[in-house]
Amino acid sequence: MKIDIYFLLSIVVTVTLITGILIYFFQHRFFFQPEKLSPDFKFAYEHLKAEEKTVEPERGAQINYLHFQVENPKGVVIYLKGNTKSIKGWGKFAIDFTRLNYEVIMMDYRGFGKSTGKRTAEAMKRDSQFIYDIVKKEYSEDQIIVYGRSLGSGFAARLAAKNNPRILILTSPLYSLLRAIHRYLPFMPAKPFLRYNIPTFHYLKNVRCPIKILHGSDDGLVPIKTAIDLSEVNPKLTRLYVILGAGHINIHQFEEYHRAMEEIFEERKVFIDMEKTSMNENHRKN
Repeated sequence: MKIDIYFLLSIVVTVTLITGILIYFFQHRFFFQPEKLSPDFKFAYEHLKAEEKTVEPERGAQINYLHFQVENPKGVVIYLKGNTKSIKGWGKFAIDFTRLNYEVIMMDYRGFGKSTGKRTAEAMKRDSQFIYDIVKKEYSEDQIIVYGRSLGSGFAARLAAKNNPRILILTSPLYSLLRAIHRYLPFMPAKPFLRYNIPTFHYLKNVRCPIKILHGSDDGLVPIKTAIDLSEVNPKLTRLYVILGAGHINIHQFEEYHRAMEEIFEERKVFIDMEKTSMNENHRKN
């Protein structure tokens, strides 16, 4: 039986177009899984003092955020969360920084929690910069640490590239949303259909502050290779912490994660005289 190559090609093109259209119109459901809160919802956390604030970065949009406060803070962490739920649930993670005597600013993206406005990649980038500018009025940039977890890593990396914070910390980061699509649809030319362009790797090229990446060795959602690849983008400024046994959503449940965080915040620096080490030795020479 003779195969009609043009017929097969038309099928491939048709399937690709249909898949591309589905990606275009439904990717927001894949990337964003928001929890909405009523306007009168009251935030409350044990052992944490939080002040709720709402700002209007542009007409038709309101960004709701929490300011976790401590006495005599050393600085502030701008926390950009993952793609699920709202700061109602994410707020409890502020304790990882308040215990180190840092205040925390944690915002809800558009359509999450009490935040409103049309959600686009560009709008979300503008919102995070708007919050950064608010924080900068109270803190000097050498007191600002930008932290991004999972999806928030892209926004965090962009902030660090566009500004001059003291440290950029990425936990379980994505390389890009395009790579995330390719992981599930490897043969799909998804780029023309991508509505949310958040290329973490691209932003890291322009970051000038220390970059700390924490990633679980057993992360099944975002493989450890992602963190390795990101650590090679700007290697002179980057340190990668591999949390053995940790997955994507439970990395904070490992003691080594918190030990790494203390090391990062304390910025312990040890001088090593490389001339007195084996660094320049060639193993093949006698």
